[in-house]
Amino acid sequence: QVQLVESGGGAVQAGGSLRLSCAAFGNFYSGVCMGWFRQAPGKEREGVAAIYTGGDDTTYANSVKGRFTISQDNAKNTVYLQMDSLKPEDTGMYYCAATFFRYGGSCVLTADFGYWGQGTQVTVSS
Repeated sequence: QVQLVESGGGAVQAGGSLRLSCAAFGNFYSGVCMGWFRQAPGKEREGVAAIYTGGDDTTYANSVKGRFTISQDNAKNTVYLQMDSLKPEDTGMYYCAATFFRYGGSCVLTADFGYWGQGTQVTVSS
């Protein structure tokens, strides 16, 4: 059984930082794409970043490039999202997700992520 558990959300002022964690449980972690997604009230869900757990391949949404960093600790089956220079528009519920699909050998945020966590709230005030 696959289970993803997010933590690390909270409230921060613009310009601040937060680090989200996603712990993965179940015999599936090796060789999958782990992604972070977010959804603000009234808006569609948006892919933020993804990482391939079998290597160092990463991908980012243009809106977070240079500010967010996705990383992994394979010994802990955990993926992190370091968020710096936060903006009010980064506010939303952040979800961790996983998929076995890669396209052209890379993780893509538009893939069908079949496994999801419960989400953690991030609020950035101006």
